[in-house]
Amino acid sequence: MDKKAAEQELLALREQIAYHSKKYYTEDDPEISDFEYDRLYRRLEELEAQFPELITADSPTQKVGGAVYNSFAPVVHQVPLESLHDSFSEEELRDFDSRVREAVVDPEYVVEPKFDGLSVALEYEQGRFVRGSTRGDGITGEDVTENIRTIRTVPKTLRDPVPFLEVRGEVYLSEQAFQRLCERQELLEEKPFKNPRNAAAGSLRQKDARITAGRELDIFVFNVQQAAGESLTSHSQSLERLKELGFPVPPTYFVSKDMEEILRFIREIGENRGQYDFPIDGAVVKVNSFAQREELGSTAKFPRWAEAFKYPPEEKETTLLSIEVNVGRTGVLTPTGVFEPVTLAGTTVSRATLHNQDFITEKDVRVGSRVILRKAGEIIPEVVSVVENPQDSKPFTLPNTCPSCGQPVTREAGEAATRCTNPQCPAQLLRNLIHFASRDAMDIDGLGPALLEQLTREGLVHSPADLYTLDRARLAGLERMGQKSAANLLAAIEKSKSNDLYRLVFALGIPHIGAKAAQLLCGAFPSMAALMEAGAQVEALAASGEEEKEIRKQIGASSLAAVDGIGCDMAVSVAEYFSNPGARELVARLESLGLNMKAAEQGEKGTLFAGKTFVLTGTLPTLSRKQATELIQKQGGKVTGSVSKKTSYLLAGADPGSKMDKANDLGIPVLSEEDLLDLLSK
Repeated sequence: MDKKAAEQELLALREQIAYHSKKYYTEDDPEISDFEYDRLYRRLEELEAQFPELITADSPTQKVGGAVYNSFAPVVHQVPLESLHDSFSEEELRDFDSRVREAVVDPEYVVEPKFDGLSVALEYEQGRFVRGSTRGDGITGEDVTENIRTIRTVPKTLRDPVPFLEVRGEVYLSEQAFQRLCERQELLEEKPFKNPRNAAAGSLRQKDARITAGRELDIFVFNVQQAAGESLTSHSQSLERLKELGFPVPPTYFVSKDMEEILRFIREIGENRGQYDFPIDGAVVKVNSFAQREELGSTAKFPRWAEAFKYPPEEKETTLLSIEVNVGRTGVLTPTGVFEPVTLAGTTVSRATLHNQDFITEKDVRVGSRVILRKAGEIIPEVVSVVENPQDSKPFTLPNTCPSCGQPVTREAGEAATRCTNPQCPAQLLRNLIHFASRDAMDIDGLGPALLEQLTREGLVHSPADLYTLDRARLAGLERMGQKSAANLLAAIEKSKSNDLYRLVFALGIPHIGAKAAQLLCGAFPSMAALMEAGAQVEALAASGEEEKEIRKQIGASSLAAVDGIGCDMAVSVAEYFSNPGARELVARLESLGLNMKAAEQGEKGTLFAGKTFVLTGTLPTLSRKQATELIQKQGGKVTGSVSKKTSYLLAGADPGSKMDKANDLGIPVLSEEDLLDLLSK
């Protein structure tokens, strides 16, 4: 390869790696596997070794991955939290050993598992925990002290009052805790984390420490960064001392001067990694002597006294025996492959998700297919490819009706998911109930996910309407309830009957209809009956048999789509929802139970902001976004989500982001909260 071609490839590689590093380290939302990222990184290293004159200061090989969030106070690490150089073969580890032996005499090594989590530093003064921070870019991290305090296994007071101690550890989520977190996210219709490492990072970076406390984080401490009053000479000695002080240290490690023994232990860790309850992606080899570490020193990015060995993703060939289709708690139909069992990363695998119809069609997955399986991130089994299909096999397609309730399923344009929209579908019951009782919907105080799960498990609730028939005696008999709690809950449920109609419309969970859209609809239609009638008109248009373009044109002119802020797709969604017999039955039952079905009288609006469009960005000092929006709307203004030439004002708080830049480029006036309140007072 000539220099010009290398320069072009290097530029492309650096852009790719920088993008994926940001998704992984900063946004906790990776788009590619660790193996694919490592392959890009290794290619970058190879080219830079071949053309050292093309190495730049901002190359990913010259700096630690990660960045500092603006939402946390910065912490400058007195001792840098370096990253490790990766090896992908035993030969590369032997090369590491040769380099070490050229610099120091008769080195001894410690090998331990490489934990797959978020690296942190913990500081103690007189034996008391005083500060915790993330690695960040290795030099500057983020102060996450309060969040780290919520981790049960982090000692808050050491067994000996060491004058000063800074240690390094890895915050992680066990596989079981990760699965429970994903289930909760699915219930709450949140985007689930893709792997335990990103779940741990996202959990530790929560602004609200109470959220972190509920995430079941754990930690291993594996390094002493600084120590006053301690005379430690080796890594193995420091691990024993950390254990004495009360820290959770790596549960297994091995000390030897023989690299072949070290390699055998690395293989053993790899063979057993499926049995661990913590995620690992490799092993770490460290020079044991602190004096020898000083001699070896570090490069601009890596210590020369340590090397990480990354296990390759293990792949096995097997046969797809059948495909099961399950309905998730959000109504999505998920196909799951059942395979002849194979052993991957130390565990037996016989099932793996096939994601959706697009995935099945793209890979041509069929019953009887010979496929390649692997564990993504050493946790989740996945189908890599199809080796061959039987001659008599047929392409697989998802059913047209819901396996749980038998109602027709839908797949909207631009979406990969096939979904059951029946509000009475048993498979979606818990998710629907959580949404129904949530703060922006019916706002039933005390009726959270845990209690709703208990109510469904006990068979007391089969529909949102059943909440209004709960019996005090039965409630009081539930675990952790009692008479007073039952009475308070029933009072909150009774109070919700008189909510504004828009809350009920939102609570029904109509696709594409959020709280704001529900308010717009109830501002245009005086009752639930009127809204359902308007939906019936749209349904009739859609069923008229005309060309889609003409149908959408007519729907666009309907009374539903004529509501400012309600588009054609929203109108169709409302119509489809109310065309479902189960939805009409639910509304009728709620009405019979005394829930309000009439929209609130629209008070006379002011005209201060008539014809004006606002966009909100950043965090306001005292007002929530909802409060600011209501103030603007009461004076005839409109609030939208994006800045354009039609925007009249940008209302900006702290950390305004890109909307502020765009407003400045377009010359749009920017208001502070104080400016807004001043205008309203006048």
